[in-house]
Amino acid sequence: MKFVSTRNSKNSADFEKAVLDCLPSDGGLYVPEITADLRRWILYADSNTSFANIAGTLTSACINDEFSPIICETIASKAFTFTPEVKKLDERFYSLKLYNTPTGSHKDFGISFLVNCVETIHALNGGFSTFLDATVGELGASLAQFLRGKKHVKAVLVYPKGRVRGLEEGDFVWNGGNILPVEVDGTEADCHKIVREIFDDRQLVEKFHLTVANTANIGRLMPQLFFYPYAFTRLKKEVYSDIYYAMPCGNYSNLVAGLYSWRLSLPVNGFICPTTASLALDPAGLCSVPDDMVPFEKRSRSDPASPSNLERLEDIFSRNSLMLKNFVYPADVSDFEADEACRELFMKYSIFADKNTSGAYAAIKKRRDFLEEDDSTVVLIERDDPSLSAEYVRHTTGIAPQMGKNVEKALSEVKLNQKTVKETTEIVDLMKQFCCFDSENN
Repeated sequence: MKFVSTRNSKNSADFEKAVLDCLPSDGGLYVPEITADLRRWILYADSNTSFANIAGTLTSACINDEFSPIICETIASKAFTFTPEVKKLDERFYSLKLYNTPTGSHKDFGISFLVNCVETIHALNGGFSTFLDATVGELGASLAQFLRGKKHVKAVLVYPKGRVRGLEEGDFVWNGGNILPVEVDGTEADCHKIVREIFDDRQLVEKFHLTVANTANIGRLMPQLFFYPYAFTRLKKEVYSDIYYAMPCGNYSNLVAGLYSWRLSLPVNGFICPTTASLALDPAGLCSVPDDMVPFEKRSRSDPASPSNLERLEDIFSRNSLMLKNFVYPADVSDFEADEACRELFMKYSIFADKNTSGAYAAIKKRRDFLEEDDSTVVLIERDDPSLSAEYVRHTTGIAPQMGKNVEKALSEVKLNQKTVKETTEIVDLMKQFCCFDSENN
């Protein structure tokens, strides 16, 4: 499988390049050039097939021209020591829980897979990579989990002052670890600005072999595709109707991954989500993307610091306009309706739900029209541990969910006892000091 830019289909890359040098030169985002039918790859998978096995099989199917099946299986088995959970809640209603992970975040799936892909590529071919990301803690805590013990990957994490979370002393590069955490005397927006400025300097990108660990990197997005066939293997012996997935939009990564899953002919029938400013309902009640009136080439470059997968979503729809109308079913959801949905999930199913999950459930309730016509089944995606939104849940239901020790650890404040910075040049100097791999970066 090749990967092409959203802004020029002739600008193509193999998987290795799309992951290691993840931002196309034309300012777009890499997307898979999908021509395959992967149904046969999971034909015999069932409820006994592990998530890691499904991930390894589908990874091999997608990039078998670059890596052997054994290598793909090894990447997946190392990446996925944790698994999603499918649970039946009611007739034709299930949940897909994505937060049984080291930090309680669905992001752990993508970050673990990406880190293990990059480490494997360099173990086979030599070289190194450096993740450069702005974060307020969650992404950094996840990266710390999966970078430990890696020999070919480091990360430079740019935080607003006082927002470092979930790291251990042994993670710091000055203690022999793989992470250079830098506190900026400024806001989260200032951190994003610094990351953009560094990526705008092609010499720095090449010198430090920079890439990102957020979903601008297709290697971070790709494992989210595996959620849907995994859920299907758990449902296929008891569900004989169409299956729809309900989710919050976020930065559209799960929605995009789900649509890629459909394009690979994997069993997906459609998606339900709350509307956003960029994913709306037209006067006929069908899905529309207002931004698609502006051609890609007239937009600013994709943001390496704070990505949105909306451009990938628009790219999918531009290739198959019928998907916009027949696979994505948004619903206008108010704050009041989300809160009511939160209470109903708790009272009816004993589920603590954050505002995002509550909004997705409210969207299900508002799209009952077509779901009930065909006796369709709906799977509600629960992305993150509700204890991460304990105040919202307590305010809405009257009870706060208990926080697990893993989440407590991911949220624990870290004192760096290092000088804060203000300028991009100061971070570059720190990278020169701490982010060298042997003699390659001198």
